[in-house]
Amino acid sequence: MISQHDILQARILVVDDQPVNVELLEYLLASSGYTAVSATTDPRQVAPWHAERRYDLIILDLHMPGLSGFGVMEQLKPLESDGYLPVLVVTAEPEQKLAALEAGARDFVSKPFDPVEVLTRIRNMLEVRLLHREVVQYNSRLEQTVRQRTAELQRFRSALDATADAIFLLDAASLALLDANEGACRMLGYGRAELLALAPQRLGLGAAEALREQAARLADYAACIGPARAPELVEIELTRQDLALVPVEIYWQLQQGDGAAAVLLGVARDISERRQARERLAHMARYDSLTGLPNRSLFYQTLSEAIELAQDKGWRIVVLFIALDRFKNINDSLGPGQGDELLRQFSNRLVQCVRLRDTVGRLGGDEFALILTMTRDQQDAVYVANEVREALRAPFDLHGHAAALTASIGIAMYPDDATDPETLVRNADTAMARAKQAGRDGYRFFTAGMNVQVLARLDLEMALRRALDNDELLLYYQPKVNLLTGRVSGAEALLRWQRPGYGMVFPAEFVPVLEDTGLIVRVGAWIIDTACRQIAAWARSPVGPVHVAVNVSSRQFVEGDLEREVREALDKHKVPAELLELELTETALMSNAERTIVVLGNLKALGIKVAIDDFGTGYSSLAYLQRFPIDKLKIDIAFVRDITTNPNDAAIALAIISMAHSLKLRVIAEGVETRPQLEYLRRNRCDEIQGYYFSRPLPAGEMGQLVEAGKCLPAGPDAPAQPAQTLLIVDDDINVLAALHRLFRRDGYQILTAATPAEGFQLLALHAVQVIVCDQRMPIMSGTEFLSKVKEMYPDTIRIILSGYTGLEAVLDSINRGAIYRFYTKPWDDTQLRDNIRLAFHHYWLMHGSGRRVGQPGEDATAL
Repeated sequence: MISQHDILQARILVVDDQPVNVELLEYLLASSGYTAVSATTDPRQVAPWHAERRYDLIILDLHMPGLSGFGVMEQLKPLESDGYLPVLVVTAEPEQKLAALEAGARDFVSKPFDPVEVLTRIRNMLEVRLLHREVVQYNSRLEQTVRQRTAELQRFRSALDATADAIFLLDAASLALLDANEGACRMLGYGRAELLALAPQRLGLGAAEALREQAARLADYAACIGPARAPELVEIELTRQDLALVPVEIYWQLQQGDGAAAVLLGVARDISERRQARERLAHMARYDSLTGLPNRSLFYQTLSEAIELAQDKGWRIVVLFIALDRFKNINDSLGPGQGDELLRQFSNRLVQCVRLRDTVGRLGGDEFALILTMTRDQQDAVYVANEVREALRAPFDLHGHAAALTASIGIAMYPDDATDPETLVRNADTAMARAKQAGRDGYRFFTAGMNVQVLARLDLEMALRRALDNDELLLYYQPKVNLLTGRVSGAEALLRWQRPGYGMVFPAEFVPVLEDTGLIVRVGAWIIDTACRQIAAWARSPVGPVHVAVNVSSRQFVEGDLEREVREALDKHKVPAELLELELTETALMSNAERTIVVLGNLKALGIKVAIDDFGTGYSSLAYLQRFPIDKLKIDIAFVRDITTNPNDAAIALAIISMAHSLKLRVIAEGVETRPQLEYLRRNRCDEIQGYYFSRPLPAGEMGQLVEAGKCLPAGPDAPAQPAQTLLIVDDDINVLAALHRLFRRDGYQILTAATPAEGFQLLALHAVQVIVCDQRMPIMSGTEFLSKVKEMYPDTIRIILSGYTGLEAVLDSINRGAIYRFYTKPWDDTQLRDNIRLAFHHYWLMHGSGRRVGQPGEDATAL
């Protein structure tokens, strides 16, 4: 702080060529208490004097002979390295003031001058000058301190760099990295400058809050007890520049000096080798040294964790206990070394039989176990048991010695058989013993009930094998209908099984077994042959030629010879190839796309038609779809079931139809069960349909009678004779429906009424509707919700709300989204409402074209 004494002791130089001016200023300063005032009338003496005495203020006249005030300031500038000239200019020419300031003067006084003004300006300039000098001196001292600290740090760094450990110095307050040794740079792969630019948290040293707590804890300990005798070691992982983690053991110290900022010192030692050794020991304690599989301890731990998860998820846990049959004989005859090799090879095969999320373990000796997590029934466990048995079929090569091996497997399930790991494994072991008693090379479930189910499955499989030989399989035929002509265009052959003692078995019960066992290949060949035989029989009868489609599974492509089977069936029964159609799922097409393209191409060359069944439910690529020789796409029943009420299903079905027609393909919809579904598909240019609405699957005889009788679909409801303008009214109040029907009947519209949105959807599917009037408040679905769906499925319609309930928010939202054309309230004015409906029809024809112009002969009847 600048005191009054400092100001009065300041050195002042007065420079003026007029002695009277000098005397006047000297007197003024002396009388004000200034004690170090000098003066000169020679401007050439100013610079040498200032270099020697360093004046705090120079009062300088601008106009002097020999050397002007501007010249004096030019001489002073080299003496003031910081560019601050302590010059107060005195001038009688006001226009020189700005030039003086630009030359380096700090202030000016005009002649003749006012004493008070002069003293005020002098005092102010002296305060600024003295403050400026103090700042310069403080900066100099600060720079000296920095140089000393830098030298100290350099000496400290040299000591730090001598150790292989990583050492980090952090400012205890800001937690910024102050320094790090070469060991830290080598350990983390950074240059020193790169390392110091990073935050400690980025290196893994710890979060800011944790480091502050560490520093505070060390400070409290030092204040209470003194420096810690033994370091507090913590294991952490530091992050290298390449993002690899380095396990280290680190301890912290707090360095506190007198008046100096506290420094947090961390010393980290790489413990990678120690951790690897520890992990090897832990692995040896949890894994079998011979096979590398989890040992008994880890297996039980994993099973316990799986059961806990299954309790939350409602899953089933299956344990398969596997014991090798007659392993002791092989071990005794070939020696323990060969026995160990056999166990290693078996464990490798066993791992390949399970999914990634399942667990394989060795419980000891020749006993192994599997943990399977299932969300379905126990049949998955049977599949895995059979895979394990199949994995043992191939002989084991024991250094030139071939060894054959089988296994007995016991199966226990959580929660059916036990709810704790020990009991579950014990029950599986018991079931394995029963499998050995039953003759080895088999499996048994722990509970009798499950054994019954498995035996029933085995019985079903054996019965299916006999069914082929005993002619128990037969084909039913579901008619396909052409929507343009309404006539039968063909049929799909559907497999049925008349099982002795059981009656007709549903396909869902036995077709999956055919697929799983591979019997589908033989059955598929039988279907093709039987279908061709029936086609030939119909062709020779009054029924005439009938196109028949048969389903082909993916396994027929992979394991069978489809092309040969088809050729042989056609030649055997003398059937024209164009009467046979093959239906394949997208999965079957894509299972081996390149081979499928070749096989289908060869069959297509014969004249056979090819269709994709259940299109849209698989995973086919549209790029491949262009390469397949396809004639038809079948819309899956999942999209047809709600096609008249679900905009998403309708959009998918219409997209399939549009895409198919763009690719020159025909489209057939399956599962058509109602008249609205039929009419919606017919109106949107679907080519064919099949489903219960026309006919259920029929035996061959009934199918022939249906074709011979010429049964057709009914004609569409929108015949040309009916009125061209159709109005749909939807209201749950029967009285309102009747009143509106009477009101609009006089205008000549075809009027349709529906008491529910569901009825409204059916009528929209059956009829071409231009204008819809709908109540807002209805049960199940509001008017705005109904019309929003209608907008997506029938965007050309004019949609109107007529309601006594305003509900402005929902109504305005629907209007803004374009779902509603107009909103009218109840009660209504008859004349006004009729005019508005006529205007709605007029708007429809203007938008979509009626072929009639307003004001011309034959004009639109709705024109106003």
